[in-house]
Amino acid sequence: MPKITIKLGSDIIQEVLLTKERTTLGRRPDSDVVMENMAVSGRHACLVLEDQHVSIEDLGSTNGTYVNGSAVKRQTLQDGDVVEIGTFKIKFLSGSGDDEGRDEDQEGLTVNASLMPTPPASPAEQAADLVGHIKVIAGPAAGRELPLTKMVTTFGKPGVAVAAITRRDQNYFVHLVEGVDAPLLNGTPVGQEPRMLGEGDQITLSGTVLQFSQC
Repeated sequence: MPKITIKLGSDIIQEVLLTKERTTLGRRPDSDVVMENMAVSGRHACLVLEDQHVSIEDLGSTNGTYVNGSAVKRQTLQDGDVVEIGTFKIKFLSGSGDDEGRDEDQEGLTVNASLMPTPPASPAEQAADLVGHIKVIAGPAAGRELPLTKMVTTFGKPGVAVAAITRRDQNYFVHLVEGVDAPLLNGTPVGQEPRMLGEGDQITLSGTVLQFSQC
């Protein structure tokens, strides 16, 4: 069965089996695959399954859809093709031959390797399920607070510098996604290697200062 593997930086954030005739990708919450990044249009692209072939179709997006580095309007995908949408890289696997079940793409942090439902958490687990928050303490949006309810939260300016806060178990990590203006964690530059966040840590990126808390 064909599927896509979605990566942000070196982190695998989602794998999706392509079982529907049309699988929509975009920033809108009603998309089949929601991609939260300002470089992604609300209705960005669609994967079309027809006669055992999968095509990628751009839906008039602002920043375009790319396959193996080339802009496309619609193109049939081949096994191993890489689609780029904003800062996301989407690898297509046809599901034929021996590529099903392989873990060769599993370098990096897998934060959501399956869309299968998980068993409900016990009361003890729910009590331990602490949610992180970031608060803008300096910059244009000073005073704004945001709960980190997603597995990956990106911030910054596409094309300049984009960073991400990733959740794994009860811990949160920050790392650079793209750009040369690396974020600072308590004054120390952060690269693409994730750095764990602690209570009260401050992240600075492009003139904006965020403070992390967990409660």
